[in-house]
Order: sequence, then C-alpha cells, then structure tokens
Amino acid sequence: ELLALIGAEGTDNFRPYIQAQDGSVRLDANKSLVENRDWSALFLCENGRPDEALIERCPKAWEVVQQAPLARIPGWGPTVMFSLLKAGARIAPHTGMFNTRLVCHLPLVVPPGCRFRVGNEIREWREGQLFIFDDTIEHEAWNDSDQDRVVLIFDIWRPELSEQERRELTALLGQQ
Repeated sequence: ELLALIGAEGTDNFRPYIQAQDGSVRLDANKSLVENRDWSALFLCENGRPDEALIERCPKAWEVVQQAPLARIPGWGPTVMFSLLKAGARIAPHTGMFNTRLVCHLPLVVPPGCRFRVGNEIREWREGQLFIFDDTIEHEAWNDSDQDRVVLIFDIWRPELSEQERRELTALLGQQ
C-alpha cells in the first residue's frame, strides 16, 4: 500500500515531522529539523484523529495496527504514521515525554546504512522486523544511504500497565 501510494503521488503528502507551532515535541536537539522535510511524516491517525481518506488507501496497514494495544486517549492518541527519513539525513539524539507507552517501528523501506540508537544499543533496521522501545530513553536515527527510508510508527500501551491504570491515564490525559 505504501509503495503504491508513493508510486502514485511521490512523497509530497508527507509533511515535516517537527512543526514550528508544535509544542509537544522537544525541539532542543532537532532544531535543524523544524519545518524540514528531511524527517517527514504521513499520518494515518494523528493524536487520535484518523485521516479517513488515507486509511481508505491503506486499509491493510490500518487493519494490522488496530490489532495492537493502541493507547486511545482523546486528543492524544493513537498516533500512527509513515515516517520518512531522507537519504543522508540524521535525527539528533532526543527523548520522548511519557513512559506510559512504547513506540513501535515497523521498517517498510530500508536501504542499507539506516541505523537507530536507543540508549547504548545501535541497530540497523530490517524490513518487516518490528522494533519496540521506550522513547523516554535517548534515541537517534540516521540514514547513511542514498535512498529514503520509511518506517511505520505507532504507540502502544506499556504491557506492565493494568486496565485500571490505562483507564486512569486516559481520563487524566483526556482532560488536558
């Protein structure tokens, strides 16, 4: 679905991942990526708001992600996106803000030379091999290839959280 979408439209529908007005992302480490299409995203669902037109064009991807324990919090989640890192681009070390969730990366288009670091561990992405991590641990990514890299990213609840804790977090964050 992704390859068909890119084949038909290119990557013009992807937008810079870090937006200048987006106060929810820590910009200190990635100032050079603000409004920069080197790291861009195409959102199937952003902060709990699905893009029905895109979902209609990527129904299998959406169906598969729906089987995961997505954190459904009004105004917050889920977020499900195709993340594109341009050839030669780098995402500087940064951290997420909430350890109540884990971030899932499903590599879809990964040329050689695309790596990812979480804490002290560095890995190369491998197409089709899901990678799950706590993004409150410092992480960074780089694409040392001459081709773009695309990963499907979505958040899930931490498995250690009980259903009651998930309900309480949903109520707390949903009031913001």
